[in-house]
Amino acid sequence: MTGETDDTRLIEVAARLSVAPAGDFVALRTAAAAETADKDLAAAIKKLRKPVLAAWVVNVLASHDADALAPAADLAEEFREAADAGDARALTDLARRRRSILRELVGRAVERAGERGVEVGGAVRAAVEQTLDAALRDPDAAAAVASARLLRPIEATGVDAPDLTDAVSGPFEAATARPEPSDELAERRAARAAARAAAEARRHAESTERDLARVEDQWRAAQEQESSLEDRLASLEVERARVEDEIERVRREVERLGEQRLQARDAARKARKAAERAAD
Repeated sequence: MTGETDDTRLIEVAARLSVAPAGDFVALRTAAAAETADKDLAAAIKKLRKPVLAAWVVNVLASHDADALAPAADLAEEFREAADAGDARALTDLARRRRSILRELVGRAVERAGERGVEVGGAVRAAVEQTLDAALRDPDAAAAVASARLLRPIEATGVDAPDLTDAVSGPFEAATARPEPSDELAERRAARAAARAAAEARRHAESTERDLARVEDQWRAAQEQESSLEDRLASLEVERARVEDEIERVRREVERLGEQRLQARDAARKARKAAERAAD
């Protein structure tokens, strides 16, 4: 099967089958293949696969409530530009917007599934949220979701290209090559890089100034301590000299009293002997 016409017809069939009730998928696919006289197209239709439940829920939303997905492509493009530019502030703002839009989209998707008698459990809801989140982060993922022909959940970071291998039923080509930044974007990126470098230089200068002030405070405190210790040492030297003088005075006094002691002892000995003789 070749040609844009055949691709268009296959896409139309894939789109119908991708939102068909799960129990009717095989019968509808068989009928669609039987309706065409083009053997190649019929063979391609017979190869179309049934989407998993989470993908089906997203397909129903994209097919029957396309306006709800309108912000996705714009937001995803803004995410890509902010990520390319390394604009943290823009990414933070976009993340807040994404969370708000995502809550509404998931709620609508679950509601549309409920209208068709399908209850969405916790695991399926998480996969639906992951897929819609991808559409809000990445233009390729947004295009895949908008096709309403998803076969499985998808994931995107907003930085690297999402893996869309076998993710869409029928012909689908994602722009996997990321465009080079425009001159304007490159200029903004350079300006932001310069601003970040200048801010980092300012922070470094402020840090070194704080370090200098801290070292100077420590130096002054050490100087004061040195001066205080020198004063104390001088005072101790004076006290030491005074004590040495006092020791010398006391030493002389000890010597003088030692002589007096010897003289007194000798006088006492003589007096005792004289007293003994007188008693005889």
